[in-house]
Parts: sequence; structure tokens; C-alpha cells
Amino acid sequence: MEVEEQRIEQFKGQTRLPKFAVPKRYDLALNPDLSSCTFSGTVRIELSILQSTKFLVLNALELVVNQVSFTNSHNQKLVPSDVVLEGEDEMLILVFDEALRVEDGVLWISFSGVLNEHMRGFYKGTYMDGGVKKNMAVTQFEAVDARRCFPCWDEPALKATFKITMEVPSELTALSNMPVIHEELNGQIKTVSFEESPIMSTYVVAVVIGSFDYIEDSTADGIKVRAYCPVGESDKGRFALNVAVKSLDLFKKYFSMPYTLPKLDMVAVPDFSGGAMENYGLIVYRETEMLLDDMHSAAVNKQRLAIVTTHEVAHQWFGNLVTMEWWTHLWLNEGFATWVSYLATDSLFPEWEIWTQFLDVTAGGLQMDALESSHPIEVEIHHARSVLEVFDSISYEKGSAVIRMLMDYLGYDVFQKSLSSYMKNYAWKNTKTEDLWSILSEESGVQVNTLMDTWTKKKGYPVISVKYKDCNLEFEQSQFVYSDIHSDDCWIVPITMSLGSCNKRKNFLLETKHGKLDVSGLYHSCDGNSSSFEKNQEKLSEKFWVKLNTGQTGFYRVKYDHNLTTQLRKAIEDNCFSSSDRFGILDDTYALCEACQVSLSSLLSLMNVYRKELDYTVLSRLIEICSSVEKISSDALPSLSNDMKQFFIGLLLFSAEKLGWEPIQGENHMSAMMRERVLMALVNLGHSRTIDEAMKRFQAYLDDRNTPLLPVDCRRAAFRAVMRNTNTSNRNGFEALLTIYKEAQAVQEKARVLRCLASCPEPDIVLEVLNFMISDKVRCQDTMYVLLGISLEGRETAWRWLKENWDLILAKCGADMTLHYFIRNIVTPFSSHEMADEVEAFFASRETASFAMNLKQSIEQVRIKARWVESIKQEESIKELVRGLACIG
Repeated sequence: MEVEEQRIEQFKGQTRLPKFAVPKRYDLALNPDLSSCTFSGTVRIELSILQSTKFLVLNALELVVNQVSFTNSHNQKLVPSDVVLEGEDEMLILVFDEALRVEDGVLWISFSGVLNEHMRGFYKGTYMDGGVKKNMAVTQFEAVDARRCFPCWDEPALKATFKITMEVPSELTALSNMPVIHEELNGQIKTVSFEESPIMSTYVVAVVIGSFDYIEDSTADGIKVRAYCPVGESDKGRFALNVAVKSLDLFKKYFSMPYTLPKLDMVAVPDFSGGAMENYGLIVYRETEMLLDDMHSAAVNKQRLAIVTTHEVAHQWFGNLVTMEWWTHLWLNEGFATWVSYLATDSLFPEWEIWTQFLDVTAGGLQMDALESSHPIEVEIHHARSVLEVFDSISYEKGSAVIRMLMDYLGYDVFQKSLSSYMKNYAWKNTKTEDLWSILSEESGVQVNTLMDTWTKKKGYPVISVKYKDCNLEFEQSQFVYSDIHSDDCWIVPITMSLGSCNKRKNFLLETKHGKLDVSGLYHSCDGNSSSFEKNQEKLSEKFWVKLNTGQTGFYRVKYDHNLTTQLRKAIEDNCFSSSDRFGILDDTYALCEACQVSLSSLLSLMNVYRKELDYTVLSRLIEICSSVEKISSDALPSLSNDMKQFFIGLLLFSAEKLGWEPIQGENHMSAMMRERVLMALVNLGHSRTIDEAMKRFQAYLDDRNTPLLPVDCRRAAFRAVMRNTNTSNRNGFEALLTIYKEAQAVQEKARVLRCLASCPEPDIVLEVLNFMISDKVRCQDTMYVLLGISLEGRETAWRWLKENWDLILAKCGADMTLHYFIRNIVTPFSSHEMADEVEAFFASRETASFAMNLKQSIEQVRIKARWVESIKQEESIKELVRGLACIG
């Protein structure tokens, strides 16, 4: 446009910055005051003006701009005639009287701000030092909060180099993306200068100022890796350090690309909203995700730590080196980092059977993507602030699951070679999804974009209905949704299939709504002799089964006809399937039941054949399904509640008796995790023997915190038993847990207590716990642990509490991700349309922009359960079946 046509009004309401100018280098100086929780700074930005303009427009939010000047290539210093901070649009607009020419120049800005308490931008954290609470400063810039720290072009494609300097108290450690190049002491303050970085996006810039100890190690090619931990706790960072060093070497080889910075620091901070953040060269973790304490960390903590560490290290390539062009392509960061973290963890810890456990990731994506309020993997992001809602199961879990499906289809070697080419071609650059598909297509000879567009550009996925008729398997695909609203969409589905009569397998693409496969040639007798048609038919009726989605590598569900379902149940009893396939059959049936496409009777009959299940992942899914069905049936069929619980207890007693309460010498990691899950489940189901044992062992733990009678992997079960047996007239156990929480030094122990406190069936205790949760005794980041554990009996209390305290919650949390836990975990336990209406009515008059999708999905889940309740009530034979199952020993 012509310069004279430019008006300041044109920038209002815009979601992207205009391309008048782009940054090339930032020289950023920060001066935080930890006592007053304020900061000041200057930024010198070398930029290129691409279009003659009277305006420079960049991002700034909640900053005070003190002085601004622009120096052009002729060394002329120009001061803007107007400086406009547009708070709603999060922009800083600099107005000049004369148009700036197309040339390079330097923009200089001095600014100041407040270290906020909402764990975003440049924020205040706190830590204890000799019993004294002290302040520290941390940054969290993803997705769009670098602008809260300094004025910048805060979009991922606008990469630049960064030279950072900080003035900090002399006794504290200052960290940033690059190594320290110079320190200068001036009394109680030191000036710390860091090396200039390679080009990177603003969202991965980081600084941390606090008191830490560290341990260090180096990779095979000399990259120094450090783990910064709370003072006196550096040994707790040893496991994360080892995993990070090995991951750097592993990813260098896998991507055929070395790590590109001279160092990698990891730092555990007490206040952090997410799990961890992959800032280039400076990964920031919440303490529970980086510190491993042999006394207080359960097996599940160790595994989680490994996956989080490999995920964040993977981002140094996928995200930091090669970056999505815009937040629409967020899944290129998160989906790939999730998938490759499992690849790395499997390489480092093959005994963990991590690819079987990956099915939990797939299940999370399938569950979210069956909602009407789901969204495509590639969701158009108009306003950058709204991207926060897309850090969800679709970007992470569905994203990683469809990547695994694609890798399985193309082959491991082709996929690895393609990713190496992708890294080489796009290092230091920005990409879109199509760029990756192009390279994969070139390497594989498959039109990957045609195959994958159906999975990334629209929401949802198919359910493949399969039936056997006249020696043919007939297939039909339709969208799987929990509601009864279906689309006519079709996907290109990589079908993998096993035909169990002779362990035959078949792979093919289902590209249309209907398909047919002649299987008459696929079930000859096992001795190699052809049988007659009649003998084949007889054999089919006795032994033949068909299982689609072999190994559960596909992102779709399968619905079998009645006869095939019956044969599958027999095959499970005959131990014909891998753990992955047992998981898939169970998970698909549960989802179909929840969608009212399969009866609860059919689901319960299937669950009954899993009585001797001893695989951790399958057993975990069985436990989750028991919990969900127990809750929904208590609303649909309250008179059957006790019988239902007895049936579920019967399903789990075999594994519980095998595992016991105490570790068996030489047992593996999986057994420890399984023990925790099974004991917790039996406590939740009210199994009196387990609860009595838990209470006795808890008392032993109170008498001696080092007792072997309550191993770390059993503590959650004991803590839950205590709260399930707490009431207003017997608060001893509750008070004891609060004391454990107060005295615990290990963050895992604190989290373990918080996860159990709200599980009490007594509403008054639940109310007390919720008030405790938002007091200054619980860090804001840790409220999620309490919210995840609210008892079914406490849901009404929690909802009333949320309504009464909404303004206080908003003030405490701000509009960040923490708020989503309040919505999701307090709304979704309900199962009636009346409650869904009430939730809609409450939020109708309140600002919901930052969590609108989360709220919509939560309300939809309530309505799905309401529909399921009505469906269960219509089942005529359910009572007789449940009572019969409850009687099985």
C-alpha cells in the first residue's frame, strides 16, 4: 500500500503483525528487582525495513515503554511522534512523522514491567532458603508471552539472534539460552553477559534467576549438559541428566544432525504452569518432572521423568532448530516431540515396553477426537492468544498417534531417512505440514499429502465396521462420534489385519466407504493341505477370528458383528493376542458402549475374560474402564452399585494377589507400577481387605517414615484409603496427611498427598480441601493435583464452590492453562442434561474467551454421559448379568 494511505486504525483488531519490518538481532538487557518484583530493561533491535512505512508495529503486553528511538543506516536518530500500546491487540505501535525508507536500522526501547504471579512471561517464583521464603525470576514465553518481558516481534517465523545481559544479585545464579561469556561484580549486584545465540524464535528465549546447585556431564561430542536443582538436592537431578545426555547422542544419530548449541542446561523451578518447556539450550521443568528421589519417587515418576526429558530434548530439533511457521502447525512441534520421546525412551529403557504404553496416548487422542467440539490437528489459529487451547490431546496425542500410524505404513527406515532430510533442508528455518509431507513423499514414493490430509485437515476419525458373510469380510467406515451426529467423511485408512485360524495377516488401504475382502484363501488348514469349503466353514465357526488394527498402530476404532465379537472373546481366553491387541479390543468396545453403539452387557461380558490380565498397560485400561463404568452405573442403576463393584473387585483380585503389597526381589519396573494401579483401584472400589491393610500400613508409616511396610509405590493407595475413611467426626487420618504434606521435602510426596485429599466422600471435607487448595499453603501450579482427585460424592460440593469462588479463582490463576483444570475436573463428573444446562447458564454471562473450547468440550462430555445413562436404563438383561458376574469368585 502507499505510505500516505497508512493509518493507525488499520492495525487494531489484527491478529498478525504487518510485514513492514523484520528483526535480525536483539541485544536485550534485563534488570530484575526481586524485592519489589519489578524489572526494567532495554532492547536494541537490529531490523530490516521491507516496505516504506510511517509505522513500526511489534508486540508488547503489560509493559511500560519509557523511551524509543530509531537509528537508520545513515546514523540518523529518529524519535517517534507517538507511542501507542494497544493492550487488547497486544501491540506496540510506533508512529513516525516521516516515512522510514527500505533499509536496515536499529530500534532502541527502554521499558519496565512487573514480575507477575501467573507463571507466564517474566514472572516471580518463590523458594525456601533456611526456612525463609525468597523470590526468584523465571520466564515462560510459549506461546505468546515473550511480549510480556520485552517488546519484540513475537511470532515463531520471525527468528533472530539474541545477545542477553542481566543484572542480578551477586549470590544468585543467572541462566539463559547460551553460556555465560562474562561476569562483572559491582558490590551486591553482578552483570552477567551471555554469548550471542543462533537465530531462534522469541518463544524459546529464556532466563532464570535463582539459587541452585548443579551437576554436569558431557555428550560423546563434548556438549556440556547441566542439571540445576534446589540447593542441597543436586543428586536428585542425576537421572534426568543421564537421560538428557543419552538423548542428545541418540537424536544426533537419528536426525543425522548434531545438537546446535554449545551447552544444554536443565533447571527445576518450584513454580511452573506446565510440565516442562523446551527453551533452546535452557529447558525449564517443574520440580516433580525433573527431580528423582529414591525414597519418595515411585516407578511411575521415574518413567514420566524419562518421557518428559526426551520430549524436551527432542524439541531442540523439532521446534527449536526447525520451527513451525505459525501456530496452526503446532502439532509439528508437539506431535513429533511426543512420538519421538517414546522412540527414545524405548531405546534407553526397552524393558519398560513403552510402545505398548503408548496406547494410552493413542486412547487419549481417540477420546478427545470423538467429540463434536474437537478440532483438526491443523487448526486455523487467528489470534495467537487462542493457541493455548490447542495445547491439548489433539496436538499431542492424536498428532503423535497419526505419526506412528504413518511410520508403520511407510516403514521405519524410510521414515527415519525422511526426517533426516527434513532436518537438513529446514535447519534454522520455519515450515508448514506440507513441507514434511513433500519430503516423505519424495523418499517413500507414496503421495503422503493425499493420505494424511484426511487425518490432519479435518477433525475426527473412522470406526471400521466389519462383518463376515459368504467367505468375505465386508467393511464400512463412518465417523466415530459419541453423539448421534455423524458426517459422511471418508478417510484413507491403513488397515492391518490378522486372521487367527492360521495366524494369517493382511494389510491394505481402505479408501472408500465400503470394502470387501475374499478370505476363502486365507484359512487353509494349518498342515498346509487345502480343505473343502464345508470344512473351512466348520473350522471358521470353531476357531476362526479376525482382528483389525493389528498392534493398534492405526488411529481408528473397529466394530465387529456379533459372531466375530464372540470369536474374539474366545480368542482372548485362549491367549491368542498380544497385549496391544487385547488393549485395542477392550478400548474399542468401551468407546462403542459409551457412544451407545454397543450394550453395557456386551462390554461387561468382554471385561469378564480379562480376569487373569497381568500386562501393565492392559490392566491399567481395564482399571480405568472399571472406574468409568462404576461411576456411570451409579447414576443409571444405583441399586446395582454394590454388585458392580463386587464384579470389578473380582476382575482385579488375581493381579492384586500376584503382586502383594511389598516389592519382590528382582521384580521389574512394570510390576512396581502395576502394584500402585491395582491397589489404588481396589481402595476406590471399597475392597475392605485392601483398605484394612492400607490403614495398618499407613499407621506404620506415621510411626516411622522409613518403614518398609509402606513402599513408595503403595503410598497413594494408603493415602486414598485414609481419605475414603475420613469424615467430620473422624479427621485423624486427614490431619495426618496434612502434616505429611507440610513436612515433606520431596515434591513427589507433596503431590501424592494432594492427589488424594479431595477423594473423601464427605462433602464438608471436600469443601475444606478445596478452600485449602486455593490458600497460600498450595502453589498455584499444584491445584491441578487436587482437582484430579475430587470424589464422585463431592461433585455437587465442588460445583457450588466453583460458582461461589469464580472471581477468586480467576484472580489466582489468571487466564492460563491452570484454569482449564478447574473447568474440566469440576464439570465433567456430571451426567445429566440438567447439569449441562446449569453450567452453560453460569458461564453465559462470564468471559470465557481463554477457555471457550475447553468449556464446550466439558459440557459436551456431560451430555454424552447423560445419553449413556438413558441407554443403560433401557437394557433389560443388565441386572441379571451384573448379579451373576458379581458372584464369580
